[in-house]
Amino acid sequence: MQKKNDQQWQQQLSPEQYRVTRLKGTERPFTGDLLYQEAAGSYHCICCGAHLFDATTKFDAGCGWPSFWQALDGKVRYQPDHSHGMVRTEILCAACDAHLGHVFDDGPAPTGQRYCVNSVSLQFRPEKDL
Repeated sequence: MQKKNDQQWQQQLSPEQYRVTRLKGTERPFTGDLLYQEAAGSYHCICCGAHLFDATTKFDAGCGWPSFWQALDGKVRYQPDHSHGMVRTEILCAACDAHLGHVFDDGPAPTGQRYCVNSVSLQFRPEKDL
């Protein structure tokens, strides 16, 4: 994948998508279009299209952002995040480094993890379109 510069990302993405994915922002809780999405399908990176999560791993965590108990193997990269006086683990698209959100150890079985993801960092593809 060819590396894009800031101007190219700004041309491709909406201002909110750019702010969240490229500048590590966060959308307001309970405002994302994908929060209540329950259809069968898959979730892909809004920046590069990489398949990141399957709908079968999505659950309602009540936190205000789409949550998944597992990412696809090798599709998400993890890095420490010490911003805002907190210690968290940031999740990024392994293909293009888009900021997706954070992962926490308070999710359901079988993994016990909660991938808390910004809706604007994802594109949902219904099962019928796959």
